[in-house]
Amino acid sequence: MNEKPKARRGFASMSPEKQREIASKGGRAAHAKGTAHEWSSNEARDAGRKGGMVSRGGRGKLPAAQESAA
Repeated sequence: MNEKPKARRGFASMSPEKQREIASKGGRAAHAKGTAHEWSSNEARDAGRKGGMVSRGGRGKLPAAQESAA
């Protein structure tokens, strides 16, 4: 039961600032290449609606398992 903590390697071992810098470069490159996805208002609205339905069970209600615990 004497487990060693996992060593952080690669991207995970970098500082948050360095990770953000690298991710930003990737985003800029994708936009420059023309392969980046840009959300339209309707796409963003639909995605938000779908996420809300999953996370709250729709219409702002808590899922049944969480209602009984609350």
